[in-house]
Amino acid sequence: MNPQQEKRLSKLLSLMLRHEPEKFGLTLDEHGFAPLSQVLAAVRRRREWQGADEEQIRLVVRQSDKQRFEIQGENIRARYGHSVPGQVAYEPVEPPEILYHGTAPQSLPAIRREGLRAMRRQYVHLSIEPEQARLVGSRHATQPIILRVRAREAWQNGVKFYRPEARLFLADAVPAEFIEATDEHR
Repeated sequence: MNPQQEKRLSKLLSLMLRHEPEKFGLTLDEHGFAPLSQVLAAVRRRREWQGADEEQIRLVVRQSDKQRFEIQGENIRARYGHSVPGQVAYEPVEPPEILYHGTAPQSLPAIRREGLRAMRRQYVHLSIEPEQARLVGSRHATQPIILRVRAREAWQNGVKFYRPEARLFLADAVPAEFIEATDEHR
């Protein structure tokens, strides 16, 4: 599989496992998993992927630079980014002192009033590095604002955090009192 094919298959898996499983005849369990055999069958129903095999899906899972997917036993899931109804469950974890969130400048007034909310996703996504947050925020604006989240303090005050992969933390919501714009955006 060449890099473009890997990217297309990754996008198809994201659509299936994050956003529209029902469109592909899939049902996710309470942890977001679907049987790998059913996902492969759904992939093969697409003209471009009629000859796909399980190893190609496993390759996309292994090669994903953002660790979007995981396979446990005979099941596969997207680790984060879900917009499907119902919430994928994770075990709460203690976060680091500071996490970061990239957003569009026009969102800043609402965030200052209401904090960070999941919006169309199941969770708020928080990065461990400011540059990672900038990259995520650049999907929403050419000059994103990088927010510093005092995650440890929020956690000590009852906010639950989850860690689906090494570079990413999730939260149901983060109150405004734990959020500050970085120096360049005060």
